[in-house]
Amino acid sequence: MDTITIRDANPADARRMLEIYAYYVEHTAITFEYDTPTLPAFQNRLRTTVKRYPWLVAKRNGVVVGYAYAGPFHERAAYGWSCELTIYLDHAVQKCGLGRKLYEALENRLREMGILNLYACIAWPVTEDIYLNRNSADFHAHMGYLKIGEFHQCGYKFGRWYNMIWMEKLIGEHPVSPEKRPAPSL
Repeated sequence: MDTITIRDANPADARRMLEIYAYYVEHTAITFEYDTPTLPAFQNRLRTTVKRYPWLVAKRNGVVVGYAYAGPFHERAAYGWSCELTIYLDHAVQKCGLGRKLYEALENRLREMGILNLYACIAWPVTEDIYLNRNSADFHAHMGYLKIGEFHQCGYKFGRWYNMIWMEKLIGEHPVSPEKRPAPSL
């Protein structure tokens, strides 16, 4: 039986997380990045994110097989109760429940932080192709996210135009007069 653990990411995980991410950069339009970041650049993303938001890894039998993290939805202070989520799983271990476990753990951490609104920015094909399908949107819908917006032909990769959708999930009650929060950092 597989042993699954979810924990905070640390700098030692960066190389393996970058390997996971590189597949999506090089072979898919799931991310609109053209070039895989360098290890130092990726490590900097991790360091910057964990100053304010959680970044989690999923390990199966001791090997990192996925990660998920939150970041600011927007830099203005009034958005302090909202954040954007990102998840990547090793492409060989999808559809086995790890994504759900990672997102549930991340949502719980964000709820504890007082975050109320979760957003996912998702590449969306008008017609599925070899670089992009609708699995990410389907996953988010299965997790309770609703599609709230679509931008048309805003991403160009592999000689094709792709749309982008926003999905939203509310995870807490919105108080009438919440206390001020510091502005999210980008």
